[in-house]
Amino acid sequence: MYKSFLIKYAEIGVKGKNRYLFEDRLCDQIRYALKRCEGEFEVTKSQGRIYVNAVTDFDFEEVVEHLKTVFGITGICPVVHVEDEGFESLCEDVITYMDNVYPCKNITFKVEARRARKNYPKNSMEINCDIGEVLLNAFPEMKVDVHKPDVMLHIEIREKIYLYSSVIAGPGGLPIGTNGKGMLLLSGGIDSPVAGYMISKRGVKIDAVYFNAPPYTSERAKQKVVDLARIISKYSGPIDLHIINFTDIQLYIYEKCPHDELTIIMRRYMMRIAETIAKKNACLGLITGESIGQVASQTMQSLMATNDVCTMPVYRPLIGFDKQEIIEVSEKIDTYETSILPYEDCCTIFVAKHPVTKPNLNVIRIHEKNLEEKIDMLVAEALETDEVLRIVYE
Repeated sequence: MYKSFLIKYAEIGVKGKNRYLFEDRLCDQIRYALKRCEGEFEVTKSQGRIYVNAVTDFDFEEVVEHLKTVFGITGICPVVHVEDEGFESLCEDVITYMDNVYPCKNITFKVEARRARKNYPKNSMEINCDIGEVLLNAFPEMKVDVHKPDVMLHIEIREKIYLYSSVIAGPGGLPIGTNGKGMLLLSGGIDSPVAGYMISKRGVKIDAVYFNAPPYTSERAKQKVVDLARIISKYSGPIDLHIINFTDIQLYIYEKCPHDELTIIMRRYMMRIAETIAKKNACLGLITGESIGQVASQTMQSLMATNDVCTMPVYRPLIGFDKQEIIEVSEKIDTYETSILPYEDCCTIFVAKHPVTKPNLNVIRIHEKNLEEKIDMLVAEALETDEVLRIVYE
């Protein structure tokens, strides 16, 4: 029955003179998502509306599921478009539509007409009243409810006339790429994939960096991160995943620095390396999955200590989330089951039994001087191990 979808957006509508840039980017993202579907589609803009029109046969559920991954979409409306052959013809089309879509007629309804084409002989209010009367005559068991109807029948009078009564929720946010690019520090845990999803929802294109620690971490741990990046890329678009061998740096820190400060100092070197990669790849900031107070390395004092080594902004989309809220998002985006697979990453292998929770920044800097003999060389060597994988959801 349905051959077209009306795509609704929210924030884009208030972008003023730049609105067309966001609309164009949203159209590009819709086309990209639909490439994963069977069939051919046309994506068009018209009078503040975006339409997806099927050129060939398609799987309705498959198309809807892929449109739900496109940030910027707030509503997906399956529409029927009818020819403008006069008001009587429209009445017949509306009766056919309601009869087909709602076999049970014991429902309440409201008609919501929008006349964008001003030369149409009836205005919106007249269409509402007249179509409502037609439906009541055709289906006596139906009732009108203008406050909380079971069915809101939308009639849009444009170049064509569109009918729809279902609005499927989209993910919201802004189209990918409208707010620059960032570098995500991606681990195999629950938090960082959710952070990647959340920042992508604000229109940020992401790449990612993963710190590997062979032989202390296995190939399965690395594959787990690749799998997480692939799931995120369903929403974010293609991700360049940088895999860095961090083992020698970790062992050197373990040898030269107090063990209760291991996590903080290792984290500082991760941030340094991630920032170097980010700058080479035109990123505007680092992105982490940290949440205040969740673990010892995420207290206010610890976050200040890791921020100290960065010259570019560090964005933390989950900063005010508790663990259960993060888990709920991870379940929604299908990363949770992969995140809890029991393959340890480099952060958990070298964790101290009693890590410092309120590190003194000056003390941390003093202890880092113990590393001066070899650390610059080790960082340079780590950067040379950079393995870049292009992750694309299929």
